[in-house]
Amino acid sequence: MNILISNDDGIFAQGMRTLATTLATAGHQVTVVCPDRERSATGHGLTMHKPIRAELVESVFKAEIQAWSCSGTPADCVKLALGALMATPPDIVVSGINHGANLGNDVVYSGTVSAAMEGVMEGIPSIAVSLTSFTQKSFAPAADFICDLLGDRDGHRFSAGAPLLLNVNVPAVAAAEIKGAKITRQGIRRYFDQFEKRVDPRGKTYYWLAGEAIEAIEDPLPHQGWPTDLKQSLKAIPTDVQAIHEHYISVTPLQYNLTALGDLIDLASGRRSLLPT
Repeated sequence: MNILISNDDGIFAQGMRTLATTLATAGHQVTVVCPDRERSATGHGLTMHKPIRAELVESVFKAEIQAWSCSGTPADCVKLALGALMATPPDIVVSGINHGANLGNDVVYSGTVSAAMEGVMEGIPSIAVSLTSFTQKSFAPAADFICDLLGDRDGHRFSAGAPLLLNVNVPAVAAAEIKGAKITRQGIRRYFDQFEKRVDPRGKTYYWLAGEAIEAIEDPLPHQGWPTDLKQSLKAIPTDVQAIHEHYISVTPLQYNLTALGDLIDLASGRRSLLPT
């Protein structure tokens, strides 16, 4: 397969290099276009008011991997790769392996997910993949899982119907402790945010966002606008947060259409009033 790899951790990130090397060793044609520095939590931002620069990187990757360092955001990287850097469109876009989870609410802010989403917006199947730890650096299980997922060289798993966007999270445990993989739905991951107030050398105040994830497992269902049978079917599918907690790889299909279907049905049917009466 012809694979485009991007990320938000930057061109020298170990997770991305492990993934690129694993896929190239398996015989895939690999092109890498990544930010020239860490661009985590940039969401789907694009560079509109200044030039985007790209430089070939020749000393970090295997000889058969063509790699570019890009001054833009993760979404910029994929746009630039598809529009200017690659001679032929890739069969699939893979973003990651991210150092840190992209579960639940994280996907809204994630540059990793946004790079993959840019691919699927251009009609190309895409995968975002993350290791759910900021400290562990064992990326091989995640890289091997993606390699196995793409092992069907005819692409049957991704060719039928509309292009898939899969958000894959791999638990940060030894490979032998991973129980398998589960198809999941997006859960809820809340953070305890803290803004640390500091003073710079010129005496001016600034704030540094900190905080940590709250480990409680919450379920976003039910929604009053959804049919009962749909709610029951969804309830039987674990959330991504729950699957990771149980040491399963979570595979969550995502979409960029943000229409709130339950609210739409309620409003259109008159069961819910938009304005006070």
